[in-house]
Amino acid sequence: MASYNLCRNIFLLFALFYVSVTASALPLDFGALDKRQTTDLVGYFAVFFKGDTTADQRVWFYLSNGNDPCSFRPLNGDQPVLIPKGGTGATRDMSIVVGRGNKWYILGTDLDLAKADLNQATRHGSLSMFIWESSDLITWGSERLIKVEEDLAGMLWAPESLFDASKGKFFVYWSAKIYSKDDPQHRANGIRSVIRATYTSDFHKFDQPPFVYLDANPNSVIDMSILSLGGSTYVRFIKREGDNTVYSEVSTSGIYGPWTGKGDIEKSVEGPAPYLDNQIKGKGHLLLDRNSYMAYESNDIPSGRWTSSCPGFPKGLRHGYVLPVNKGQYDGLSQRYR
Repeated sequence: MASYNLCRNIFLLFALFYVSVTASALPLDFGALDKRQTTDLVGYFAVFFKGDTTADQRVWFYLSNGNDPCSFRPLNGDQPVLIPKGGTGATRDMSIVVGRGNKWYILGTDLDLAKADLNQATRHGSLSMFIWESSDLITWGSERLIKVEEDLAGMLWAPESLFDASKGKFFVYWSAKIYSKDDPQHRANGIRSVIRATYTSDFHKFDQPPFVYLDANPNSVIDMSILSLGGSTYVRFIKREGDNTVYSEVSTSGIYGPWTGKGDIEKSVEGPAPYLDNQIKGKGHLLLDRNSYMAYESNDIPSGRWTSSCPGFPKGLRHGYVLPVNKGQYDGLSQRYR
Protein backbone atom coordinates (compact mmCIF):
# COMPACT_ATOMS: atom_id res chain seq x y z
CA MET A 1 0.00 0.00 0.00
CA ALA A 2 2.87 2.39 0.89
CA SER A 3 4.48 1.68 -2.48
CA TYR A 4 1.15 2.40 -4.25
CA ASN A 5 0.70 5.71 -2.42
CA LEU A 6 4.25 6.77 -3.22
CA CYS A 7 3.77 6.08 -6.94
CA ARG A 8 0.44 7.92 -6.94
CA ASN A 9 1.95 10.97 -5.25
CA ILE A 10 4.87 11.03 -7.68
CA PHE A 11 2.40 10.87 -10.59
CA LEU A 12 0.28 13.71 -9.15
CA LEU A 13 3.36 15.89 -8.61
CA PHE A 14 4.48 15.27 -12.17
CA ALA A 15 1.00 16.08 -13.51
CA LEU A 16 0.84 19.33 -11.55
CA PHE A 17 4.32 20.30 -12.79
CA TYR A 18 3.33 19.58 -16.41
CA VAL A 19 0.13 21.64 -16.17
CA SER A 20 2.00 24.52 -14.53
CA VAL A 21 4.71 24.60 -17.20
CA THR A 22 2.19 24.29 -20.05
CA ALA A 23 -0.05 27.01 -18.67
CA SER A 24 2.86 29.41 -18.24
CA ALA A 25 3.67 28.98 -21.94
CA LEU A 26 0.16 29.94 -23.03
CA PRO A 27 -0.74 33.56 -23.79
CA LEU A 28 -2.66 35.31 -21.04
CA ASP A 29 -5.30 36.29 -23.60
CA PHE A 30 -6.77 32.91 -24.42
CA GLY A 31 -8.93 34.57 -27.08
CA ALA A 32 -5.74 35.28 -29.01
CA LEU A 33 -5.61 31.62 -29.98
CA ASP A 34 -8.33 32.28 -32.56
CA LYS A 35 -8.55 35.86 -33.79
CA ARG A 36 -10.25 35.20 -37.11
CA GLN A 37 -13.86 36.21 -37.61
CA THR A 38 -14.32 33.07 -39.68
CA THR A 39 -11.91 30.78 -41.51
CA ASP A 40 -13.41 31.02 -45.01
CA LEU A 41 -13.21 34.77 -45.72
CA VAL A 42 -10.40 35.64 -48.11
CA GLY A 43 -11.13 39.22 -49.19
CA TYR A 44 -13.57 42.09 -49.64
CA PHE A 45 -15.91 42.99 -52.50
CA ALA A 46 -16.94 46.66 -52.75
CA VAL A 47 -19.16 48.94 -54.80
CA PHE A 48 -18.64 52.69 -55.28
CA PHE A 49 -19.50 55.61 -57.52
CA LYS A 50 -16.85 58.16 -58.51
CA GLY A 51 -18.15 61.70 -58.86
CA ASP A 52 -20.87 64.14 -59.85
CA THR A 53 -20.83 63.80 -63.64
CA THR A 54 -23.46 61.51 -65.12
CA ALA A 55 -20.70 59.18 -66.32
CA ASP A 56 -19.26 58.92 -62.81
CA GLN A 57 -22.60 58.12 -61.16
CA ARG A 58 -22.48 54.43 -61.97
CA VAL A 59 -21.73 51.25 -60.00
CA TRP A 60 -18.03 50.35 -60.00
CA PHE A 61 -16.88 46.97 -58.66
CA TYR A 62 -13.69 46.75 -56.58
CA LEU A 63 -11.95 43.75 -55.02
CA SER A 64 -9.36 43.73 -52.25
CA ASN A 65 -5.93 42.23 -52.69
CA GLY A 66 -6.51 39.22 -50.49
CA ASN A 67 -7.48 39.99 -46.90
CA ASP A 68 -5.77 43.38 -46.92
CA PRO A 69 -8.56 45.79 -45.84
CA CYS A 70 -6.61 48.76 -47.23
CA SER A 71 -5.70 47.51 -50.70
CA PHE A 72 -8.40 47.46 -53.40
CA ARG A 73 -8.24 47.16 -57.17
CA PRO A 74 -10.89 48.03 -59.77
CA LEU A 75 -12.62 45.24 -61.66
CA ASN A 76 -13.97 45.25 -65.23
CA GLY A 77 -11.03 47.23 -66.59
CA ASP A 78 -11.91 50.12 -64.26
CA GLN A 79 -15.23 50.60 -66.07
CA PRO A 80 -18.63 50.64 -64.35
CA VAL A 81 -20.43 47.29 -64.20
CA LEU A 82 -23.97 48.56 -63.61
CA ILE A 83 -25.21 51.56 -65.62
CA PRO A 84 -28.74 52.75 -64.82
CA LYS A 85 -31.14 52.86 -67.73
CA GLY A 86 -34.25 54.08 -65.91
CA GLY A 87 -35.04 56.98 -63.63
CA THR A 88 -32.51 59.79 -63.77
CA GLY A 89 -30.02 57.55 -65.56
CA ALA A 90 -27.56 57.80 -62.68
CA THR A 91 -27.07 56.25 -59.25
CA ARG A 92 -25.15 57.11 -56.09
CA ASP A 93 -24.74 55.94 -52.50
CA MET A 94 -25.10 52.25 -53.25
CA SER A 95 -25.09 49.36 -50.79
CA ILE A 96 -24.97 45.54 -50.90
CA VAL A 97 -27.59 43.45 -49.11
CA VAL A 98 -26.92 39.85 -48.10
CA GLY A 99 -30.14 38.00 -48.90
CA ARG A 100 -31.50 34.68 -47.72
CA GLY A 101 -29.99 31.64 -49.41
CA ASN A 102 -28.03 32.49 -52.53
CA LYS A 103 -29.30 36.02 -52.99
CA TRP A 104 -27.62 39.41 -52.95
CA TYR A 105 -28.97 42.82 -53.84
CA ILE A 106 -27.39 46.14 -54.73
CA LEU A 107 -29.50 49.16 -53.78
CA GLY A 108 -28.85 52.65 -55.12
CA THR A 109 -30.12 56.23 -55.00
CA ASP A 110 -31.90 57.46 -58.14
CA LEU A 111 -30.14 60.82 -58.47
CA ASP A 112 -28.05 62.63 -61.08
CA LEU A 113 -26.39 65.68 -59.56
CA ALA A 114 -25.04 66.65 -62.98
CA LYS A 115 -28.61 67.52 -63.96
CA ALA A 116 -30.31 68.37 -60.66
CA ASP A 117 -30.11 71.31 -58.31
CA LEU A 118 -29.41 69.89 -54.85
CA ASN A 119 -32.13 71.96 -53.16
CA GLN A 120 -34.72 70.87 -55.72
CA ALA A 121 -33.55 67.28 -55.43
CA THR A 122 -34.49 67.29 -51.73
CA ARG A 123 -37.95 68.72 -52.50
CA HIS A 124 -38.92 66.91 -55.68
CA GLY A 125 -36.39 64.11 -56.01
CA SER A 126 -36.95 60.47 -56.86
CA LEU A 127 -39.03 58.46 -54.40
CA SER A 128 -37.77 55.18 -55.90
CA MET A 129 -34.67 53.06 -55.37
CA PHE A 130 -32.61 51.16 -57.88
CA ILE A 131 -32.33 47.41 -57.23
CA TRP A 132 -30.09 44.85 -58.91
CA GLU A 133 -30.20 41.17 -57.92
CA SER A 134 -27.72 38.29 -58.08
CA SER A 135 -27.58 34.62 -57.09
CA ASP A 136 -23.77 34.47 -57.03
CA LEU A 137 -22.41 38.04 -56.59
CA ILE A 138 -21.03 37.73 -60.12
CA THR A 139 -23.94 37.89 -62.57
CA TRP A 140 -26.41 40.69 -61.87
CA GLY A 141 -29.96 40.72 -63.22
CA SER A 142 -31.52 43.64 -65.03
CA GLU A 143 -32.27 46.66 -62.89
CA ARG A 144 -35.63 47.53 -61.42
CA LEU A 145 -36.68 50.92 -60.11
CA ILE A 146 -39.34 50.64 -57.41
CA LYS A 147 -41.20 53.48 -55.75
CA VAL A 148 -40.92 52.96 -52.00
CA GLU A 149 -41.52 56.42 -50.52
CA GLU A 150 -44.77 58.35 -50.21
CA ASP A 151 -45.56 61.55 -52.10
CA LEU A 152 -45.11 63.51 -48.85
CA ALA A 153 -41.38 62.83 -49.12
CA GLY A 154 -38.95 65.02 -50.98
CA MET A 155 -36.46 62.28 -51.84
CA LEU A 156 -35.18 58.77 -51.08
CA TRP A 157 -31.39 58.71 -50.59
CA ALA A 158 -28.73 56.19 -49.55
CA PRO A 159 -30.87 53.03 -49.15
CA GLU A 160 -29.46 50.15 -47.10
CA SER A 161 -30.93 46.99 -45.61
CA LEU A 162 -30.34 44.12 -43.21
CA PHE A 163 -32.37 41.07 -42.26
CA ASP A 164 -34.54 41.40 -39.16
CA ALA A 165 -34.93 37.85 -37.82
CA SER A 166 -37.62 38.95 -35.36
CA LYS A 167 -39.92 39.76 -38.28
CA GLY A 168 -38.51 37.34 -40.86
CA LYS A 169 -38.13 40.24 -43.30
CA PHE A 170 -35.56 42.72 -44.52
CA PHE A 171 -35.45 46.04 -42.70
CA VAL A 172 -34.85 48.69 -45.38
CA TYR A 173 -33.91 52.26 -44.46
CA TRP A 174 -32.96 55.51 -46.22
CA SER A 175 -32.74 59.31 -45.83
CA ALA A 176 -35.74 61.53 -46.60
CA LYS A 177 -37.40 64.87 -45.96
CA ILE A 178 -41.11 64.66 -45.15
CA TYR A 179 -43.36 67.59 -46.01
CA SER A 180 -46.80 68.43 -44.66
CA LYS A 181 -49.98 67.30 -46.38
CA ASP A 182 -50.83 71.01 -46.55
CA ASP A 183 -47.68 71.63 -48.62
CA PRO A 184 -48.05 69.41 -51.72
CA GLN A 185 -45.54 71.57 -53.66
CA HIS A 186 -42.93 71.09 -50.89
CA ARG A 187 -42.25 74.82 -50.62
CA ALA A 188 -41.52 74.89 -46.88
CA ASN A 189 -38.00 75.69 -45.74
CA GLY A 190 -36.16 74.21 -42.80
CA ILE A 191 -37.51 70.69 -43.21
CA ARG A 192 -34.98 68.39 -41.56
CA SER A 193 -33.93 65.05 -42.97
CA VAL A 194 -34.87 61.91 -41.07
CA ILE A 195 -34.25 58.21 -41.52
CA ARG A 196 -37.29 56.40 -42.89
CA ALA A 197 -37.79 52.64 -43.09
CA THR A 198 -40.02 49.80 -44.18
CA TYR A 199 -39.87 46.03 -44.65
CA THR A 200 -39.73 43.66 -47.60
CA SER A 201 -39.47 39.92 -48.13
CA ASP A 202 -38.20 39.94 -51.70
CA PHE A 203 -37.21 43.49 -52.78
CA HIS A 204 -40.12 43.49 -55.20
CA LYS A 205 -42.95 44.42 -52.83
CA PHE A 206 -42.43 46.72 -49.86
CA ASP A 207 -44.57 47.11 -46.76
CA GLN A 208 -46.49 50.36 -46.77
CA PRO A 209 -46.50 52.99 -45.52
CA PRO A 210 -42.88 53.77 -44.61
CA PHE A 211 -42.30 55.04 -41.07
CA VAL A 212 -39.84 57.38 -39.38
CA TYR A 213 -37.12 55.22 -37.83
CA LEU A 214 -34.83 58.02 -36.62
CA ASP A 215 -35.74 61.66 -36.06
CA ALA A 216 -32.77 63.38 -34.40
CA ASN A 217 -34.72 66.60 -33.80
CA PRO A 218 -33.47 69.33 -33.88
CA ASN A 219 -30.69 67.85 -36.02
CA SER A 220 -31.08 66.82 -39.65
CA VAL A 221 -29.54 63.39 -40.33
CA ILE A 222 -28.77 61.34 -43.45
CA ASP A 223 -26.53 58.50 -44.65
CA MET A 224 -27.13 56.00 -41.85
CA SER A 225 -25.34 52.64 -41.98
CA ILE A 226 -25.93 49.86 -39.42
CA LEU A 227 -23.20 47.32 -38.61
CA SER A 228 -24.13 44.07 -36.84
CA LEU A 229 -21.66 42.85 -34.23
CA GLY A 230 -23.55 39.62 -33.64
CA GLY A 231 -26.41 38.75 -31.35
CA SER A 232 -28.42 41.83 -30.42
CA THR A 233 -25.50 44.26 -30.66
CA TYR A 234 -25.46 46.86 -33.43
CA VAL A 235 -23.54 50.04 -34.17
CA ARG A 236 -25.06 52.68 -36.39
CA PHE A 237 -23.13 55.45 -38.12
CA ILE A 238 -25.01 58.63 -39.02
CA LYS A 239 -24.21 61.94 -40.69
CA ARG A 240 -25.42 65.05 -38.85
CA GLU A 241 -26.00 67.65 -41.55
CA GLY A 242 -25.57 70.87 -39.57
CA ASP A 243 -21.79 70.43 -39.29
CA ASN A 244 -21.41 67.49 -41.71
CA THR A 245 -20.19 65.22 -38.94
CA VAL A 246 -20.41 61.42 -38.76
CA TYR A 247 -21.07 60.01 -35.30
CA SER A 248 -21.87 56.55 -33.90
CA GLU A 249 -24.40 54.98 -31.54
CA VAL A 250 -24.58 51.50 -29.99
CA SER A 251 -27.49 49.21 -29.14
CA THR A 252 -27.25 45.88 -27.31
CA SER A 253 -31.00 45.29 -27.68
CA GLY A 254 -31.50 45.07 -31.43
CA ILE A 255 -32.12 47.61 -34.17
CA TYR A 256 -34.79 49.48 -32.22
CA GLY A 257 -32.48 50.21 -29.30
CA PRO A 258 -32.28 51.92 -26.94
CA TRP A 259 -29.24 53.52 -28.55
CA THR A 260 -26.31 55.06 -26.68
CA GLY A 261 -24.36 57.86 -28.36
CA LYS A 262 -20.60 57.31 -28.62
CA GLY A 263 -19.62 60.74 -29.91
CA ASP A 264 -18.36 62.28 -33.12
CA ILE A 265 -15.90 60.45 -35.35
CA GLU A 266 -15.00 62.98 -38.07
CA LYS A 267 -16.18 66.32 -39.46
CA SER A 268 -16.81 67.41 -43.06
CA VAL A 269 -17.57 63.85 -44.19
CA GLU A 270 -20.52 61.71 -45.27
CA GLY A 271 -21.40 58.25 -46.55
CA PRO A 272 -20.07 56.04 -43.72
CA ALA A 273 -19.23 52.50 -44.88
CA PRO A 274 -18.32 50.22 -41.93
CA TYR A 275 -17.06 46.64 -42.25
CA LEU A 276 -15.54 44.00 -39.98
CA ASP A 277 -11.98 42.80 -40.37
CA ASN A 278 -11.80 39.31 -41.88
CA GLN A 279 -8.93 38.15 -39.70
CA ILE A 280 -8.85 39.98 -36.38
CA LYS A 281 -11.87 39.45 -34.16
CA GLY A 282 -13.33 42.67 -32.82
CA LYS A 283 -11.52 44.90 -35.29
CA GLY A 284 -13.46 47.12 -37.69
CA HIS A 285 -12.88 49.44 -40.62
CA LEU A 286 -14.78 52.56 -41.59
CA LEU A 287 -14.74 54.58 -44.81
CA LEU A 288 -15.80 58.23 -44.67
CA ASP A 289 -16.40 60.27 -47.82
CA ARG A 290 -14.80 63.72 -48.15
CA ASN A 291 -15.22 63.87 -51.93
CA SER A 292 -13.10 60.71 -51.81
CA TYR A 293 -13.10 57.92 -49.26
CA MET A 294 -10.72 58.06 -46.30
CA ALA A 295 -10.16 54.98 -44.14
CA TYR A 296 -10.32 54.54 -40.36
CA GLU A 297 -9.96 51.55 -38.03
CA SER A 298 -10.92 50.53 -34.51
CA ASN A 299 -10.04 47.63 -32.23
CA ASP A 300 -13.10 48.42 -30.10
CA ILE A 301 -15.98 49.23 -32.43
CA PRO A 302 -18.63 49.90 -29.74
CA SER A 303 -16.37 52.47 -28.05
CA GLY A 304 -16.73 54.95 -30.90
CA ARG A 305 -12.95 55.47 -31.01
CA TRP A 306 -11.57 55.42 -34.56
CA THR A 307 -8.13 56.32 -35.90
CA SER A 308 -7.00 57.19 -39.42
CA SER A 309 -5.61 54.25 -41.38
CA CYS A 310 -4.80 53.02 -44.89
CA PRO A 311 -2.96 56.07 -46.33
CA GLY A 312 -2.78 54.23 -49.64
CA PHE A 313 -6.52 53.67 -49.98
CA PRO A 314 -7.58 54.28 -53.62
CA LYS A 315 -8.48 57.90 -54.40
CA GLY A 316 -11.71 59.08 -55.99
CA LEU A 317 -14.05 56.43 -54.58
CA ARG A 318 -17.32 57.77 -53.21
CA HIS A 319 -20.16 56.62 -50.93
CA GLY A 320 -20.46 52.85 -51.33
CA TYR A 321 -20.29 49.57 -49.44
CA VAL A 322 -17.76 46.82 -48.55
CA LEU A 323 -18.71 43.15 -48.19
CA PRO A 324 -16.47 40.30 -46.90
CA VAL A 325 -16.35 37.35 -49.35
CA ASN A 326 -15.22 33.73 -49.33
CA LYS A 327 -12.81 32.05 -51.76
CA GLY A 328 -15.43 30.93 -54.27
CA GLN A 329 -16.94 34.40 -54.47
CA TYR A 330 -13.53 36.08 -54.58
CA ASP A 331 -12.23 33.83 -57.37
CA GLY A 332 -15.48 34.11 -59.32
CA LEU A 333 -15.39 37.92 -59.26
CA SER A 334 -11.68 37.93 -60.20
CA GLN A 335 -12.26 35.70 -63.20
CA ARG A 336 -15.49 37.33 -64.42
CA TYR A 337 -14.32 40.95 -64.16
CA ARG A 338 -10.62 40.83 -64.99
